[in-house]
Amino acid sequence: MYEISVKDQFAAAHNLRGHKGGCENLHGHNWQVKAVLAASRLDELGMVCDFRDVKKALADVLDDYDHCYLNDLPRFRQANPTTENIARFVAEALGEKMPEGVTVRSVTVWESENCYARYVVPQK
Repeated sequence: MYEISVKDQFAAAHNLRGHKGGCENLHGHNWQVKAVLAASRLDELGMVCDFRDVKKALADVLDDYDHCYLNDLPRFRQANPTTENIARFVAEALGEKMPEGVTVRSVTVWESENCYARYVVPQK
């Protein structure tokens, strides 16, 4: 199994409904995102996937989050916009953009320098 990873970032505001503390108030983060992709075979060029293609796909996914109020996005009307849920939703959206044979292994999202959540995609 081969793995590659790309990183990107986005800035957005949110508030956590039902949180008994400061995070219930409107606040923002500069989130850092790391996606790990895997393939059991390399393509004809000897790559899992071209890094440029993966970086573009991740940037396209994060563009939906960048500089917005996350609570207003349809996916967060039911699910709280926690770092954990962001990681899962990014992983799912990125997986839809990957070529056959390339899977998203995990997505890690840092909401601050020392705090992150990782979503590990269940293997089929």
